[in-house]
Amino acid sequence: MSTLVVLGFDGLHTADEVLNKLRSLQKEYLIDLEDACVVEREASGQVHVKQAVNLTALGAATGVSRGALWGALVGILFLNPLAGMAVGAITGAGAGALAGSLAKYGIDDDFVKRLSATIPEGSSALFVLFKSVNEDKVLPELEPYKPRVLRTSLSNEDEEKLKAELSRIA
Repeated sequence: MSTLVVLGFDGLHTADEVLNKLRSLQKEYLIDLEDACVVEREASGQVHVKQAVNLTALGAATGVSRGALWGALVGILFLNPLAGMAVGAITGAGAGALAGSLAKYGIDDDFVKRLSATIPEGSSALFVLFKSVNEDKVLPELEPYKPRVLRTSLSNEDEEKLKAELSRIA
């Protein structure tokens, strides 16, 4: 089961820095990130949302490989596998990009928009959806950024433990 945690930060680009830190911790197998989203609210009030997973590009890349494979197989039937591979790759890329742009994956966009309207100007928030985390190693790495817990999908008891831990190290 995945867990959603939304952390707020005072700096405009701090959420980006923390996401980069979490990605490096993922390479060390300390956290298993499923999805992430950074929201920055400028001093003028303008909100920028940055999705960590570009589903359109991911769908296009997957579509190219699948389309090329199927195109080559169909092309063999017509004795022209290279033409079939080319047509299949082009068709697959288009279909994959369309499917990726329409896909619903990870953190709900409406939830991100609603919550991003509540963060103060000149600050940022990080939405993190993860499967597992080594709290003993990850939480101390977040200490210099002074995160505030805005929302979680944790139980009330676990959320209070997280808040207490973050306030203890901050």
